[in-house]
Amino acid sequence: MTRTALIVVDIQNDYFPGGKWPLAGADAAADNAAKVIQAARDAGDLVVYIRHEAGSDDAPFFAPGSDGAQLHPKVARQEHEAEVLKHFPNSFRETGLQALLEDKGIQQLVIIGAMSHMCIDATARAAADLGYKVKVIHDACASRDLEFDGATVPAAHVHAAFMSALGFAYAEVISTDTHLG
Repeated sequence: MTRTALIVVDIQNDYFPGGKWPLAGADAAADNAAKVIQAARDAGDLVVYIRHEAGSDDAPFFAPGSDGAQLHPKVARQEHEAEVLKHFPNSFRETGLQALLEDKGIQQLVIIGAMSHMCIDATARAAADLGYKVKVIHDACASRDLEFDGATVPAAHVHAAFMSALGFAYAEVISTDTHLG
């Protein structure tokens, strides 16, 4: 039995062009995510989809029950694969994710998805703190421009900063090609 799980975080319609909160590079990240998902399936690894819904209908994105809160077709979940609903950036907070992983004897997590600076960061840090060995596939993740102190920080810089921070102490941060190699 495999001891690795792929955690597919928030690859949802609102993050794509035409959605309420589009991310830079969402399509390219989802294309890489689809490759990583297929490889996990082929290896017999546990694949767990995390889907975020906001706490109210007037949220800026991921409104409960909306099309935008649904998983994107590029990473369609198979019927037997788990889906965990969350309401916070950390995929472990107030969800059954940790219990599911413990039940399956999982020791290593591979994390992909969105947003690099929020839910990927929170989930990877929590996973490491809980004792999992963590890999983040950086080019199967996406972010967006942010603002700080009146300056716009380009999405590529946001993504690079968070990946470098995760790589320093929380996760092995690698490319799709390296992971699949």
